[in-house]
Amino acid sequence: MTRKDGLLALLVVVVWGFNFVVIKMGLHNMPPLLLAGLRFMLVAFPALLFVARPKIPFRLLLGYGLAISFGQFAFLFSAIKFGMPAGLASLVLQSQAFFTIIIAASVFNERLQAKQFAGIALAIVGVLVLVEASLNGQDVTMLGFMLTLAAAFCWASGNIFNKLIMQHEARPAVMSLVVWSALIPIIPFLLASALFEGSQLMLQSLIEIDTITILSLVYLAFVATIIGYGIWGALLGRYETWRIAPLSLLVPVVGMASSTLLLGETLTLLQLLGALLIMAGLYINVFGLRVWRRKLIKG
Repeated sequence: MTRKDGLLALLVVVVWGFNFVVIKMGLHNMPPLLLAGLRFMLVAFPALLFVARPKIPFRLLLGYGLAISFGQFAFLFSAIKFGMPAGLASLVLQSQAFFTIIIAASVFNERLQAKQFAGIALAIVGVLVLVEASLNGQDVTMLGFMLTLAAAFCWASGNIFNKLIMQHEARPAVMSLVVWSALIPIIPFLLASALFEGSQLMLQSLIEIDTITILSLVYLAFVATIIGYGIWGALLGRYETWRIAPLSLLVPVVGMASSTLLLGETLTLLQLLGALLIMAGLYINVFGLRVWRRKLIKG
C-alpha cells in the first residue's frame, strides 16, 4: 500500500471513530429517530441526482437499506440517547463481526475456523463482563447496552445482504449502493419518529435546530458516509480485502479515545476489562494466533 493510500485509510478510521462523538453531540437537541432520518435524507439528496441507480433486484436493495441503515442506526442512536457511552458503543458495535460470521454460516453454509470460535468465545466473555458492569450501575444502562447489540445484529444482517448484492451479476459500485440505499430508511425513520417521539417534538426540534445539530448532520451525512465510504470503497477496489478490512479494528480505539478527550467519558476497571476482551476476540478473529506464535518461537 502506498503512503498516500495508507494515510487515506487512517483518515477514514479517524472519521468513523469520531463519528460516535458527533452522534452524541447531535442528540443533545434532537430525538434519535428524527436525527437518523435527516442524516439519510442528506445522504440521498442531492447525491442520487449524480450517482447511477444500482441495477440489482429491489428486494436486495430494500433488505440492505432496512437492515444496515434503518435497523442499525435506529438502535444505535437510541442506545446513545438512552445512556450508552459513545466510546463504549463504538466497541460493542464491532460485535457485528461475530454476528456476521454466525449468520453467514447458516445462510451460506460457511465453515467456521478455530480462530473464529476462539474469537467469538472471548468476545462473549467480554460482553458478559460489560453486562455485569451494567447491572452494577457503572454508567452503562442495560437498555442502552442491549440496543447497541441489536444495532450490531442489524449491521451483520446488512452484511449478508451486501454479500448477496456483490454476488449479483450487476455488481454495483460502492457509492451507488450507499446513496440509493439511503432512500430506503427515510420514510421508516420519519414514521417511527412520529410514532415513538411524537410529531410535536419533531416539529419543535426542527424549528429550534441549532448550529451543533446542523454541523453534526453535515458530518454524519457527508463526511462519515459519503466521503468515508467513498474512500474506503476505492481502497477495497485497489487492494486485497485482508490489507484494508483489519484497519477497522482501530475505529473503536479512536471512538473511545475521542469520547474520553471530548466528552469526558471514562471506563471503570470492569468496563475496561470487558472492552479488552472484546478487542482481543476481534483480533483473534482477524489474525488468529499467528503473531503470538511467532513471538513464542522467536523467544
